[in-house]
Amino acid sequence: MKCVENPRAVSHGAAQSAPPRRRTNPGKIARRAGTIYSALTPNMQGFDAALRKKTIRVTSLSVLVVLVTCALLGLRILAFFGISLAGFQVGGGVLLMMSSINMLNAQPAEAKTSVDEASYAVSHASVAVVPLAIPMLTGPASMSTMVIFADRTQNMLQMIQLLLYAALVSVTVFASYSLAPRIARFMGRTGINVMTRLMGLVLAAMSVEVISEGLKQIFPKLAGIA
Repeated sequence: MKCVENPRAVSHGAAQSAPPRRRTNPGKIARRAGTIYSALTPNMQGFDAALRKKTIRVTSLSVLVVLVTCALLGLRILAFFGISLAGFQVGGGVLLMMSSINMLNAQPAEAKTSVDEASYAVSHASVAVVPLAIPMLTGPASMSTMVIFADRTQNMLQMIQLLLYAALVSVTVFASYSLAPRIARFMGRTGINVMTRLMGLVLAAMSVEVISEGLKQIFPKLAGIA
């Protein structure tokens, strides 16, 4: 006489023997991605004081390297791809305008990283280069600005001044991240939002100037319009 197995028991046993499937939880990944911006705060789990200091140093150095590279090699890269400076000015001005609009809404100026990049950065503790240095601090708008100002240099002295400005930005990033908790406590969320919107207005005016200069080179007749 055959013994008939219970279908429920068989299915239950198969379910236990089969390896569990790992489901991707977008909400969990988004929460992990959001923690990368807290890596420099004292209460970040897994980031001690030494690691925070190292992250700040690497971020500042990465910002300097990117800005100097754009200033020295940006024009050569444009020439290699056959891109005119006028067209690059218009594109860079548009990026500056987009960044200023984000700042007017009290949001980060530069482009954000994808969820996959943010998740990788969190898991490998590599937040210094991505996303802090690139693209939060030196995104497309910052790179295009350095290339545009590098073209305006007339001699080596002006180029050295531009590189010194890049070094000043790097030092400012280092000081700002080092003093970030104190600055946040002093200004508060309202003060930070007000300053962000004010600088966004200034950046919007700069973007209009950059776009207008590029359009005048592309369409010379616009320069004669009063």
